[in-house]
Amino acid sequence: MASLWRAAAGLTEKPNDYDGVEFWSNPERTGWLTKQGEYIKTWRRRWFVLKQGKLFWFKESTITRASKPRGVIPVASCLTVKGAEDVLNKANAFELSTRAETMYFIADSEKEKEDWINSIGRCIVQHSRSLTDSEIVDYDSAKR
Repeated sequence: MASLWRAAAGLTEKPNDYDGVEFWSNPERTGWLTKQGEYIKTWRRRWFVLKQGKLFWFKESTITRASKPRGVIPVASCLTVKGAEDVLNKANAFELSTRAETMYFIADSEKEKEDWINSIGRCIVQHSRSLTDSEIVDYDSAKR
């Protein structure tokens, strides 16, 4: 239903969102999280894979080359990741914010929540550092 809605609204997923990322092999982090739906705000348990600056989710934990992610978040577009127990009034909750939206997740334990926050946070910092490095202008070597 959601994909039908996306197609009607012209919001079809771009195939290049995860092309080139071998999410099935040697991920940086994996695990079950409960995620709030994008359009219908129900909570669903999904298998998450963090790899090469992208956070993928799947219905099942057995991931192969043929698996198709249910969704992907480019972590580079994220501004913050932090605890959200007070916002949701649920234990082990955290949020991931972009300029456009805030997504909510619930981990199985406090340790899992902290591990996900740390892993995603590191990913955000790594990407922001690479952006900053590529944008630095060396004025000494610039031709005048």
